[in-house]
Amino acid sequence: MRSITLIDVNSFYASCERVFNPRLEGIPVVVLSNNDGIPIAMNALAKALGITMSTPWFKLKGFAKQYGIVALSSNYPLYADMSNRVMSILSQYSPDQEIYSIDECFLDLTGFNRNLVDYAQDMRSRIKQWTGLPVCVGVGASKTLAKLANHIAKKRPEYNGVCNLNDFEPERLNKILSEIHISSVWSIGRRLVPRLNALGIKTVLDLKNSDPEYMRQQFSVVMEKTIRELNGTACIELEEVAPRKKQILSSRSFGQPVYDLQSLSESVTLYISRACEKLRKQKSYAITITVYIRTSPFSIEEQYSKTRTVSLPAPSDDTRHFASVGLWILKSIYKSGFNYQKAGIMLSNIVPAEGQQTDLFGFKQSISKQDNLMIVLDEINTKMGKQCIRIASQGYKQPWAMKQELKSKSFTTKWDELIETN
Repeated sequence: MRSITLIDVNSFYASCERVFNPRLEGIPVVVLSNNDGIPIAMNALAKALGITMSTPWFKLKGFAKQYGIVALSSNYPLYADMSNRVMSILSQYSPDQEIYSIDECFLDLTGFNRNLVDYAQDMRSRIKQWTGLPVCVGVGASKTLAKLANHIAKKRPEYNGVCNLNDFEPERLNKILSEIHISSVWSIGRRLVPRLNALGIKTVLDLKNSDPEYMRQQFSVVMEKTIRELNGTACIELEEVAPRKKQILSSRSFGQPVYDLQSLSESVTLYISRACEKLRKQKSYAITITVYIRTSPFSIEEQYSKTRTVSLPAPSDDTRHFASVGLWILKSIYKSGFNYQKAGIMLSNIVPAEGQQTDLFGFKQSISKQDNLMIVLDEINTKMGKQCIRIASQGYKQPWAMKQELKSKSFTTKWDELIETN
């Protein structure tokens, strides 16, 4: 029997904030989206108050004051760094690791000759001690069962944060699956629930006992794999190397209205810089760049939106090349007199850097020199702080930048924001 393990950080964004601000312990906390728009994450106490993630924050301020809710702007550098620390710790527990998301990780513990519950408790203890973050662990014969085990470990205090479904006798396993709603199954989205309910499938046990061949015909091969995984057959293997992205999108809504081409140029250059950095990180090149700008769809003023796509003569990962083309596109689609609310770019037609086909009639400068320049740029920015070195057209003041009035400090990624003790 396989022993697939899912480790998940509880209320990740809110937990990261609490690590560096212990006064948040026992207080409802919500983390807001870009420009402090809507809640995108919250701890259990905030969830218990019935806060929804679709309600704009300005409408919740009175409610928050009444119940002592603390709201914070998203601090993505902090969350990314804390995630890297957790994943680094977990890599010491198994050579087979899949980082599934910023706060979730699969490990394959098949064949480990030890008590897996004790092993999982050791993971929890070490992560808590070294990072301050609470995690829950689920173990199952497949990734789908590991996800369910993690769900059980979170929802049922008697498991003390660890649930190993492989230890369950068949009757005990079926009983607990009969108590879990179908919506808790990995890959079962909201739209599928009514269709499944119409077939009499309301619990995880109902789905487990259904005919996989028939369900494949009615739904998809993904549904068939889910059913087989619920029955203990591992159909979805761990991805130890994350697949390269086929498209890289970078966009933000502005913190205040933008009217002029200069501000739009600065924002587009920033988004291109971020996208090219991700492109180089996954060792890829892109051929096509798309730039778009738009006004607010909720504005009573005249609206305008425009998108344009251009392909480079040859694949590249050079920020300068894409910035040059991107700003040319922006000038071609920009119209004065409008109140712009958002801009963005997308890099597509992404190919591996290995074996890149160069442009016969392009720049004489060698590819290696361009690559070395970008490598040095990334190394300096990694060591000295993001955007320490930047393309000049990106600007410095950036009054249009995303609003983050409630943002905590970058406690682990900026020297001048480290915690100081007296």
